[in-house]
This record gives sequence, structure tokens and C-alpha cells, in this order.
Amino acid sequence: MARFSGFSDEALTHLDALYATARRLTRDSAAAEDLVHDTFVKALANQRSFRPGTNLRAWLLTILHNTFLNDVRRRQGSPVDDRADDPDAAAARQPATGPSPEESLLSEATAAEVDAALNDIPDVYREAVWLRDAQELTYAEIAGVLGVPAGTVMSRIARGRRLLHQALVARRRDSIPGADSGVKAKGP
Repeated sequence: MARFSGFSDEALTHLDALYATARRLTRDSAAAEDLVHDTFVKALANQRSFRPGTNLRAWLLTILHNTFLNDVRRRQGSPVDDRADDPDAAAARQPATGPSPEESLLSEATAAEVDAALNDIPDVYREAVWLRDAQELTYAEIAGVLGVPAGTVMSRIARGRRLLHQALVARRRDSIPGADSGVKAKGP
């Protein structure tokens, strides 16, 4: 019983990180609570498969992510955009103009703006950015959580940050009256 108590006590220290990630995934507080509950039930039932000395938070986030995906698949089908890592689609994309997403986020955006813009980007990118920037997992840990290669994680984070930047720029433009009225100044 001592192993169970020590494991559960240590796992509970990651409750806030799990709940924050669940909120990002589900976009609903009640669903997030259910997801975290299911994650802890599975973690406690499978605690023997956890290797002491490894990252418990990453292991718990993997369980949370897989539980979420299984629930979504049961209800609707896969949430992953099959074209997300298509090389032809990637070649057609243009990089965002202006400051980098990090510069924009640090210098100008409020937490509410970032939160709203983050909700605008596709789940596959939002989750990768969230796990890296908010949960501070390494690329290898994120790869383990998402079940994809580290290179895919890096490309999803890079693309997600560009999309986040574009969403922030669009939200700012939309918040300025007349900024997108369709009237353009004539050149010389």
C-alpha cells in the first residue's frame, strides 16, 4: 500500500498541469474534470507500468491525451487532420510576416488574447504548442505523449506558433474599428 500512496501523492502534484491541458483539449470545465478523473483512474490502475526515475508528468499527460483521443474517436472520429504533415501542403504554406510569435506574445498580447487565439488554431497544433510552451515538456516527451516522431512535434510546434501569431494579428486587426474596411489608400 505504501507504493500506491507514494505514487498517488506524487501524481496529484501534477493535477493542475493535467487539468489545464484537459481544459485546452476539451474546452469545457466539466469535460476536463471528467478527463482528469479518467486519467487518474487509469494511472492508478496501471502504476506498475510507470518506470520510476522517468518523467511522471509526461507519463500522465500521455494517458490524458490517449484517453481524450479515444473518447473523441468513439464519439466523432479522429480529430487529427490527415493533411497536417503533408509535404506538398507544407511547401505551399508561406511563413507569417512580421514579428515572430514569441515576440508578439511577449511584447503585446494579453493572456486573454493569447487564450482566445490559441482556441482558434487546429487541435493538432494547439496541443503541441500547449505541451511545449505551457507545460514545458521537451520535444521527446511531447513525441511520447502524442505518439508521433520528434520531427513531427517540431513541425507542429513551428506551424502552431505561426498560426497563433496569425490569429493574434487577425484578432488585433478585428478589434480596431475600420481596420479592415476594404478601403485602401491609393499610391502615387
